[in-house]
Amino acid sequence: MAILINGDTTVLCQGITGSAGAFHTRGCLDYGTKMVGGVTPGKGGQKDTNGLPIFNTVTEGVKETGATASMIFVPPPFAADSILEAADAGISVICAITEGIPTADMMQVKETLKKYPNATLIGPNCPGIITPGKKTGGDGSSSTFENGCKIGIMPGYIHTAPCDADSGKSVGIISRSGTLTYEAVWQTSSLGIGQTTCIGIGGDPVKGENFIELLARFNNDDETDAVVMIGEIGGSDETNAGIWVKENMSKPVISFIAGRTAPKGKRMGHAGAIIGGSDDTAIAKMESLRSNGVLVSESPAEIGTMTAEALGVTANAC
Repeated sequence: MAILINGDTTVLCQGITGSAGAFHTRGCLDYGTKMVGGVTPGKGGQKDTNGLPIFNTVTEGVKETGATASMIFVPPPFAADSILEAADAGISVICAITEGIPTADMMQVKETLKKYPNATLIGPNCPGIITPGKKTGGDGSSSTFENGCKIGIMPGYIHTAPCDADSGKSVGIISRSGTLTYEAVWQTSSLGIGQTTCIGIGGDPVKGENFIELLARFNNDDETDAVVMIGEIGGSDETNAGIWVKENMSKPVISFIAGRTAPKGKRMGHAGAIIGGSDDTAIAKMESLRSNGVLVSESPAEIGTMTAEALGVTANAC
C-alpha cells in the first residue's frame, strides 16, 4: 500500500510550459508517472514539449483527462491562486513545488482550503511526493519503474518499492528538508528497506499537510512498518508531532532534527527555519521527541542504521 498517491494516480502540471515545469514533467514521465496534461492560461489546445495536451484551466484539464493530482510550477505571485484553482476543480492531491510564495498568500490559501475537505496540499517550497515503483530496467538514473508515482523534483531512482519478501520492512518518510529526504531514502534503500511513500512537506512557515496528519496516515497504512521524520529548527511542528506520537502512534518513529549549530534569530535556508525562542532550537526539539518515545538520531549519517535497528533489519534484507 501507500498513502495519497499510487501507480494509478493521474497528474496535471500547472505551469507546464515554463522551463522548470517542462523539465520536471519529463522526469515524472520517465519515472512512469501518469502525466496526462498541463495547464497554462492562453495556451489551451497546444501540446507541450513532451507531447502532452495543454489546457487553459485546471477544470478543463480534469474534465478531459480525469486527473486526480496536480504538480505546480507557477511563479510565486500566482501560485496561491493556482492551488485554489486546483482545489476548486476537484483535484485531490495538490503538490506545490514553487518556492517564495508570500506567507500572507498562504495564510489565505489555508483558510480557503477548509472549504475543500477532499483536497490535500503538499508544500509549497517542497520536493514533492513519491510512491516508489518496482524497477523494471536500466541502471542508476536511467532505470525505469512501474506501478509508482513521482510528483515533483526528487531523483526517483534512489527510491525503493516495498520488498516482496516476508522478511522485508518498509518505511514512510516525512521531511521538511529536500536534501535530507534524499539522504534518508538513500540510506534506507542501501540497507534493503523500501519506502511506501516519501513526502517533502516543505520548509515554509505556512504549508499544507504537516507531520501529524501524515503520521496518522502512515499509522493506518498496513505496509508501513515505521516512519522517518526529518525536522529542523523553528516553530513547534516537531514538538507537537512528538506529543501526538506518544498518544497515538503504534509504529516506531525515527527522527533527525537539522540545525544544531544555528544561531538564534538567523534564518537558515528555509523561511520557517529560524529560532524565535528556546523551544525552537534543535536540542530542545530533540529532547522533547525523546521524552515522547521517538528515536532521535544525533547525525544525519545514522538515520538509516537507526531505522534498521528499530525494525530489526539486517543489511540488504531484500
